[in-house]
Amino acid sequence: MNLRGGIELRKVWLFVMLSVLLTACSADTGNESKKDGELEKIRFVLDWTPNTNHTGLYVAQEKGFFKQQGLDVEIMLPGEAGADQLVAADKAQFGIGAQESLTEARAQEIPIVSIAAILQHNTSGFASLKKDGIESPKDYEGKTYGGWGAPVEQAVISSLMNKEQADVEQVEFINMGNSDFFTAVERDIDFAWIYYAWTGIEAELRGVDLNMQYLKDFSDKLDYYTPVITTSEKMISNNPDTVRSFVKAVTQGYEFAIANPDEAASILSKAVPDLDEELVKASQQWISSRYQDDAPRWGEQQLSTWQNYAEWMNDNDLLDGEFIAEDAFTNEFLPK
Repeated sequence: MNLRGGIELRKVWLFVMLSVLLTACSADTGNESKKDGELEKIRFVLDWTPNTNHTGLYVAQEKGFFKQQGLDVEIMLPGEAGADQLVAADKAQFGIGAQESLTEARAQEIPIVSIAAILQHNTSGFASLKKDGIESPKDYEGKTYGGWGAPVEQAVISSLMNKEQADVEQVEFINMGNSDFFTAVERDIDFAWIYYAWTGIEAELRGVDLNMQYLKDFSDKLDYYTPVITTSEKMISNNPDTVRSFVKAVTQGYEFAIANPDEAASILSKAVPDLDEELVKASQQWISSRYQDDAPRWGEQQLSTWQNYAEWMNDNDLLDGEFIAEDAFTNEFLPK
């Protein structure tokens, strides 16, 4: 899985389209009237194809944690619209996003809110084949980067290279779309932006040695939350009890995955049998301890993390509009 799915920093035109969708949308994902004892139907939309970022959700479903909270949760793929757009337009009550796209959305006055951080630290970075000798951002000079064409890519690479007095103008940027990382890096590109928990672990299983430059190792401002669980301001305002119940069940799911990575991996593989079971198990072993990491509880978010990344975006002319960090996230619904 490359960063095209995990990190989708939408351009302004996408949010203009969303504004039209918001205006036209009449669907209401609030509490629908239901009989006593009937489960409340919830739509949850992923950010990409299922992977170990999502394990806690499938555990909550398999173990009955959602049902214990009175919820019947449908886990959906995002389709062309994207998770942020579906949540903001009331087509899904909850979804998975990332701090990058949510920061952009809030600056565009799109009313979505992060209610839990799935991972405490940014596990993404720039990967290349070890044999190519790209050991630091300075080595990006004269190389070809494969990405998905978002302005944030060049800004991040430039900021890393600037720290080493390297010239980003000497990097060739190409859009590799949905191309497989392993095929592209042998044929078309020298390095790409990946999540180590999936593509990096897959490389280990294939016996492919990688060099990695993790973003968080170069700047605290790039150690942001990705991915996060989102909902809409409307959902928080109209149905706070449902939000609280949902977050409680999801918390139980991720806490189970932290304590039981092997069983959690089996649950994900059972729910999504098309996934490579060996990859799921290895990835789960790597990622489970990183869900909560050094936070006092799973899902907790810090104001400074939101402020730091927004400051970085402003410094790199990537934020169009006013961003208020306090409005972008909440820890209110996490279990005490």
